[in-house]
Amino acid sequence: MTDHTATTATAPASGATILGHPIGLATLFLTEMGERFTYYGMRAILILFLVSAVATGGLGIDDKTASAIYGLYISGTYLLSLYGGWIADRLIGAQRAVWAGGILIFVGNTLLAIGSAQIFFLGLVVIVFGVGLLKPNISAIVAQIYPEGGSRRDAGFSIFYMGINLGAFLGSTIVPAMAAAYGWRAGFGASAVGMLVALLFFATMRRYLGTAGVLPGSGQTAAGSNRVAWGAVIAITTILAGVCIAAILGHLPVDAVKLLDGSFWVMVVFTVGYFGYLLFFAGLDRAEQKRVLVMIALFVACAVFWAGFEQTGASLTLFAERYTDRHIFGWEISAGMLQNINPFFIIVFSPVFAAIWVNLGRRNMDLSAPAKFALGLILMGVGFVVMYFAAQYVVQGEQVLPTWLIITYMFHTWGELCLSPVGLSSMSKLAPQRFVGQALGVWFLATAIGNNLAGQISGEFDKDNVAAMPQQFLDIVWLGFIAGAVMLLITPFAKRLMGGVK
Repeated sequence: MTDHTATTATAPASGATILGHPIGLATLFLTEMGERFTYYGMRAILILFLVSAVATGGLGIDDKTASAIYGLYISGTYLLSLYGGWIADRLIGAQRAVWAGGILIFVGNTLLAIGSAQIFFLGLVVIVFGVGLLKPNISAIVAQIYPEGGSRRDAGFSIFYMGINLGAFLGSTIVPAMAAAYGWRAGFGASAVGMLVALLFFATMRRYLGTAGVLPGSGQTAAGSNRVAWGAVIAITTILAGVCIAAILGHLPVDAVKLLDGSFWVMVVFTVGYFGYLLFFAGLDRAEQKRVLVMIALFVACAVFWAGFEQTGASLTLFAERYTDRHIFGWEISAGMLQNINPFFIIVFSPVFAAIWVNLGRRNMDLSAPAKFALGLILMGVGFVVMYFAAQYVVQGEQVLPTWLIITYMFHTWGELCLSPVGLSSMSKLAPQRFVGQALGVWFLATAIGNNLAGQISGEFDKDNVAAMPQQFLDIVWLGFIAGAVMLLITPFAKRLMGGVK
């Protein structure tokens, strides 16, 4: 559940401080906490709502299509982050992007709460655009309120990420509970309220951000005179919105499963083209080309990791709903509520892993980025070893205790703490100097591809063929183990290619 973004900072925020940190950090902490409450709260019930019978208020969609919709949604939020970051950098500034994105997220979740199937999918599209605007830019502002950089900025990001995971924990606890007690609309409505509260925090405390996240020049829209850029934004947004609305209204037939698969190959082709350009046509010297090779390895490892990890909101949530005994002391826990295990473990284990890395560093035993990625992939695979054994009981017609999922999420959290915190940092260090700004986009693209794959993998699980489940979990085990083993094998070679980058 960690979320790591960095940018160059030049504009200080207000001089007011709390415990040595700019008071603007509180603005961003509370805003992001509310937005993550909304995002992870809705995510906790999304696939359950999609597959739930119409008679119970759901949409009654089959598992494969529901998984495809899930994959399109979560990959879309990361893919549109590239678009949102570009809009902020060129046109409106990060502050306005956060505000506009928050409004879209609130409107989108409100549409989800209305209940109509067509309006529901329109709501998902609106949320994707909103997250694309808010997600990359709020982290960018965090960096900008620490123009001096250094350890104080690192500490500020640590506090900010605590807000991310606190919001995720609360959202994935409260929203599923509301949905279970009062119906799906109440759950989605609770997500909308979370974003509304975040917007109120941002509006009332925005002054403490000063000029951080504001484009230089006259007002916040110094780049507003860039008619070509504005024209491109309006044209692209209109086309995307038109296609989405036409599909939602039934004027443009859409097969979600084929769309998920097609979008995957589009992203892969773009990735191959981009890295091919860097290697052969960007005029890089030999040392820079070697580092790009390491970037490619980390990119692939990142995509594989999230393909397994994001089963949390897809196949593993359906497993919790159908095959897990969730009765504790006479009370049945919502299946979606089990998604709060990951942010809880992030909060608990983040200091532990930080201490481990520091102690290893003091002994000159610190793991390189490729080695940490390898460990993260292996731990992801170990988590699915647990699910392989749990599935054996399900095949025998039994329900299992939530303990199986909790242990799985613990291993996945450990894997996330190995891989995610160093991901973007490593990409930005390895990227040629004039392409550092694009490293953020590359990281988001890798995550988008992984999330797309997560939807495809989840769609292969069939509730009418439970006997296949153990092998399907075992396939993900091998995916993590093999990818992790490859990363371990290439680590010595990758360290040489990195040329001293740590």
